[in-house]
Amino acid sequence: MHVHILGICGTFMGGIAAIAKSLGYNVTGSDRNVYPPMSTQLEELGIALSEGYDTSQFDPKPDMVIIGNAMARGNPAVEYVLDNNLPYTSGPQWLLDHLLKDRWVLAIAGTHGKTTTTSMLTWILESAGLEPGFLIGGVPENFGISARIGNTPYFVIEADEYDSAFFDKRSKFVHYRPRTLVLNNLEFDHADIFEDLNAIKKQFHHLVRTVPANGLILSLAAEPNIESVLEMGCWSEQSFIGKANKASWRAHELKSDCSIFEVFHKNKLCGTVTWSLIGNHNMNNAVMAIAAAHHAGIDIATAIQALSLFKNVKRRMEIKGVVGGITIYDDFAHHPTAIETTVSGLRSKVGNQSIIAIVEPRSNTMRMGVHKSQLSRSWEKADSVHLLEPKNLDWSLQDVVDNSKVQVSTHQTTASIVEQVTAQANPGDHILVMSNGGFERIHERLLEKLGDKYE
Repeated sequence: MHVHILGICGTFMGGIAAIAKSLGYNVTGSDRNVYPPMSTQLEELGIALSEGYDTSQFDPKPDMVIIGNAMARGNPAVEYVLDNNLPYTSGPQWLLDHLLKDRWVLAIAGTHGKTTTTSMLTWILESAGLEPGFLIGGVPENFGISARIGNTPYFVIEADEYDSAFFDKRSKFVHYRPRTLVLNNLEFDHADIFEDLNAIKKQFHHLVRTVPANGLILSLAAEPNIESVLEMGCWSEQSFIGKANKASWRAHELKSDCSIFEVFHKNKLCGTVTWSLIGNHNMNNAVMAIAAAHHAGIDIATAIQALSLFKNVKRRMEIKGVVGGITIYDDFAHHPTAIETTVSGLRSKVGNQSIIAIVEPRSNTMRMGVHKSQLSRSWEKADSVHLLEPKNLDWSLQDVVDNSKVQVSTHQTTASIVEQVTAQANPGDHILVMSNGGFERIHERLLEKLGDKYE
C-alpha cells in the first residue's frame, strides 16, 4: 500500500512516516522546505521526498494521502486531492486506525513538559525491558529517533492539543484513546487555533472522555485549570502528584536545583533520583513519568534507577558549547511560563553567575501579543535580556521593555544580538537561547564569535 504524506518534514508527520515505513507501507511525501535533519532521517529510511506541492507528486497515484495540519485549502496538492477524490485522512486518525487501536497507549498532555515527560516515560519502559513504541515531538537523546512501532503492546505518545487537519479541527490527542493519561498542566496558548482558554479546556475534556473506566488519569494536585476540566466529568481512576493532601505521589528536593530528589508514594519513601536535569518542573515531570510507568506495571525502584541514566531531549537546556569559560544553552521555551521555569532552573544551578537570556518571540501566540503582559516577568531571574523583534509584529515591544525589571535590549537582526552578546559576555557567564525555531544558527554564530574573542 502506497501512503503519501503532505507536510512530511514536521516532527509529528515525520514520525508518522517512520511508523508507516516500519509497518511495511510504501511511503512518500512532500513539504515546503525539505532540509536536514528530518529530510536526512527520512531518506535514510528509504522514503522519497519532493519539495513543494506540485501535483506531479501524485504520479503514481497513492492509495492514501495523509494530510498534515499545516496544509490549508488553496494549497495545490490539497486541491488536487479533493478534485480527484483521492482517499485522505489526518495523521492522528491514521495512527489510531493502523496502530493505536491495538495498543496500551500512555499519553502525555499539557501546555508544558510534554516532550520531556514523554521521553522520560519511554526511557523508563525501555529500561524495564518493555521495548515500547513511541511518537515524540522531539528527539530523545537516549534513543536518537523520534518514533518507532515497538515490540510490545505499550505505546507512549506526546498528546498535542493542536488541531488534526483542515478538515478535522479537533485536537490531535482526541484520536489517541489512552489507557494511561498524564495531564501535566493547562494554560492558554495556540491563539491562532483557540479563541480562549475555555476552548482548550473543552478539547482536554474530550480527551478525558476517551479514557476507559479501568484507565488512569494523572495530574498535579493543585492545577486549577486541570481541576476544572476534570470537574466537567471524569469516569476513570484518578491519581494526583504534588504537595496537596490528596496527592498520592510527591517529590522532595535534596538540592535546590532539583538534581537530587526523593520520591514518595502514599507517604512512603521509594527512593532517590540523582540525575543531570535541573528545575522544579523537571522534577514534577519525572514523578509523572514514574507514576505513569507504575500504572503499566513498572516497579518504582526500577523507574527511579532508569531516570538516573536519562538524557534530556535535544533543545531542552542543551549545552551547545563552552568557549572561554562561557556556556551556551539551547532551549525550546517559547511561552512565558516555559521561559520562567527555564531561567529559574538555570539560576538554581549557577547561583550568582551571570545569565544572559536571548529570546525570539516566534510562536503565533507570541506574535499576536497574547502573552505580552507576562513576558517581562518571565525572565526576572536573568541578569540581562536580548530580544529579537519579529518582522511584521502588530504590537510594540516597548511595553515589554518598559515593564521589565531586568535590562532588555531589542534587536532587528540576529547579527545584532550576536555582536552585542559577544561584546558583553565574560568568562563564567551563561548564555541561554530560547526559541521554538532555528534562530538563524545563532548558537553556532555565538560560538564562532566567542572563539575569535577568547581563543
